[in-house]
Amino acid sequence: MAAIRSVGVTVMPEYAQSEGVDAVLDNLQSRADVTGIATSPYVMEPADEATGGREPPIDAGAGGVRLLDRPLWGRRELFVRTAPSFEPDTSLYAGLRYQPAAPTELTAKAGAVVGDFIAAAKARGLTVHLQVQAAIPPGYRVQFGGPLPADQPRLPDGTIVEGRVDKNASLASPDIIAYGQALIRDLVRAYPEIDGIRLDWPEYPPYAFESLFFDGSPHAMDAAERHGFDANRIRHDMTALWRHVTGHLSDTDLRQFAGPDAAANMLALLRRHPGVWDMLQLKQRLVTDLLQAYRTALTEAGGPEKQLIPQAFPPPWHLVSGFSYAAAGPFADAIGVKLYTMHWPMMLRFYGDALRRHNPGVTGPALLSALTALLDITDGTDAPRTLADWTYPAPDEPHPVSAAAQTRKITAACREAGETPIIPFTHAYGPAQDFANRVAAVFEAGGRRTVVNRYGYLSGKKLDLLGQVTA
Repeated sequence: MAAIRSVGVTVMPEYAQSEGVDAVLDNLQSRADVTGIATSPYVMEPADEATGGREPPIDAGAGGVRLLDRPLWGRRELFVRTAPSFEPDTSLYAGLRYQPAAPTELTAKAGAVVGDFIAAAKARGLTVHLQVQAAIPPGYRVQFGGPLPADQPRLPDGTIVEGRVDKNASLASPDIIAYGQALIRDLVRAYPEIDGIRLDWPEYPPYAFESLFFDGSPHAMDAAERHGFDANRIRHDMTALWRHVTGHLSDTDLRQFAGPDAAANMLALLRRHPGVWDMLQLKQRLVTDLLQAYRTALTEAGGPEKQLIPQAFPPPWHLVSGFSYAAAGPFADAIGVKLYTMHWPMMLRFYGDALRRHNPGVTGPALLSALTALLDITDGTDAPRTLADWTYPAPDEPHPVSAAAQTRKITAACREAGETPIIPFTHAYGPAQDFANRVAAVFEAGGRRTVVNRYGYLSGKKLDLLGQVTA
């Protein structure tokens, strides 16, 4: 039996505002024959640099080259502010540390568009999900929120890392989980027609080198003891490894991870630092605890038919982000594996720059060989040759990521997830043909399923290509 075709697109609500609900849906259906959409519970308006955030997001400075393909209120880059699209039920948040964003005049003026968008999409036979942030209160959008210092993830010595791409809290914070449960209940109340919730970043996003060493927060260390881990051993071994890679790393160390014995050498490293392995296991438990809590809230609010779809980093990043595709399965109706390939060269560069900064004696070739082997994002011949060449691609630059590498990541996620469906998520940013090539690769590897993020990068040509390669 042929696999059932499933093609979704994430459409942020500002496009329903600026282009119109029916115009967006006409575009998606007539040109790309989409089967579903996801949107978020906020509305937006233009602002200035002093009062707004950049759209598209700047990704900790590296993504400043990004420009929208679809102009937003006539511009390809602008500053914006947001407001919730609904009136939160404040009784659901009574006594909680985190409270929902208060409605504003923008809510009153434009908030109804999200409900209209959902209703129109459902009337056309599309599936509809609301995408929210798993651990960034108030949870409507990445750039407009964040945890208090007490709930930040931390390095082994308790240091907070500033300037991250993400603003995720410690997943061990009970206040974060309580807020997330209240938000899910509130959204099902406000938008009962939705098919479910998509959770973004239910993990420790590994964008920065420093984030690989999260979570030394008091919340996580308390959770370690509850789950039967030795918090002192975790602190000791995480600190020892941190000190080694931030001052004592050599080319000899790096060469262990650039050849065929890389996996065995990584296991040997973990045997020397068992507390590091404990931390990796602890983060998986924290992710699973969060997903279980959110699944419970969603079922209580909307019934078991409401879908919970976490979306997370692919292998091998999931090992340090804490997202176990196997452990997440019992709480997820499907799992989105995020193949946002414009981020991968940025991340490799972040890691490389940090390691060079901390270890002036290491050489570029040894460092690059180790990073490309460990991250497995290219198959070689067209890959950038030096660390300096690994940069966030400009809008007209193909992403330095191979189709085979993406397929390997999808295959690994499917193998680990077992019976839980895996949906490859790809990103619309980049040149049209490069986008089409990436969609074609992940669509077939994903069993004729894919979700494209985001509509703002889907020019007319890309919409047509999306329809063609998924036909």
